Amino acid sequence: MHRPPLRPPAPEWFTADDSTLNVALVYPMQGPAGIFGPTCEACARLAAEEVNRAGGVLGKELRLLEVDGGAHPGRVADEVEALVATGAVQGVTGWHISSVRQAVAPRIAHRVPYVYTALYEGGERTDGVFLTSETPAWQLLPAIRLLAEERGVRRWFVVGNDYVWPRRTARAARYYARASQGRVCGEAYLPLGTEDFTGLLRRVERADADGVLMLLVGSDAVRFNRAFAAAGLDQRCLRLSTLMDENMLLASGPEAVVDLYSTAGYFASLADRNTLDFHGRYAGRFGVEAPVPGSLGESCYEGVLLLAALIERARTLDVSAIGAAAENVAYEGPRGLLSLDGRHVRQRIYLAQADGLDFTVLAQLRPPHELL
Repeated sequence: MHRPPLRPPAPEWFTADDSTLNVALVYPMQGPAGIFGPTCEACARLAAEEVNRAGGVLGKELRLLEVDGGAHPGRVADEVEALVATGAVQGVTGWHISSVRQAVAPRIAHRVPYVYTALYEGGERTDGVFLTSETPAWQLLPAIRLLAEERGVRRWFVVGNDYVWPRRTARAARYYARASQGRVCGEAYLPLGTEDFTGLLRRVERADADGVLMLLVGSDAVRFNRAFAAAGLDQRCLRLSTLMDENMLLASGPEAVVDLYSTAGYFASLADRNTLDFHGRYAGRFGVEAPVPGSLGESCYEGVLLLAALIERARTLDVSAIGAAAENVAYEGPRGLLSLDGRHVRQRIYLAQADGLDFTVLAQLRPPHELL
């Protein structure tokens, strides 16, 4: 039996009519991922405003209804399903962890288009789900290979939260490490919200790891960074994270991010035309004191753009028709001109190193078909 939704399906002002296209924006407002919730909302809002200035979607105004993606996955799925069932929303997008996506997708994705923007473990095939962000083969494999070649990293210790994304990514990492003449020498999985890393840090030290693969979410990664540096482990092994943005660097502090690498399809420090234009519009809309639009929040901008492009291309809200037309969809945003390949956006992926409170982009990573 389903639990009741967290709140009524939609406020009275949000009632759907023929002039609007209403979209549930599911992003974390609490929990470890809540640290980058504000930039998720800001980036999605900016995208919606720009879509509307360009004429909307099918001539309709695109409006966003916020849903707390940081709640228990079942509660999030209840709320989103209620919004879809009542006709309050005609699409879903946003950044939320894979446990939430797995709860939401089977309940709604065959009924409305669902654009999931978080990096994830790969393998999502539910009808109506489209994915904008990174997967391990494109993000992690080339990073492990490059760090093996350039830094001699052979022994990896995996530290992750205890749910599907870290565990399945670690399974891939074991293979990637072996393919790079290395191995995973230890693994640990911690509940979301973990604060004490003392025992774990002892395990990392005893394993004599060259590198730690961090698969921790938000404030958990921040606390781990601080504890790792306080234990002096940053002087003996590097860290690689596939989920680390500038807001998390700021929260960690510059002394806690020495020899920390991140891999993503977007960094705020990229200085190409697309990113500079985006930064200018973002600062003009929200001010220079707004949260940095790092890769995690910026993905929500991508999600709104892709959802709008999918519907425009199909000229309908029918999920089957949208899926049939998806291979011909392309859109341009901060990550450049992008298109879909099997419902996944294919994009350039970069390796960057923390430099105080910012990232220095070191290289564009090679795609997996060039490495295996």
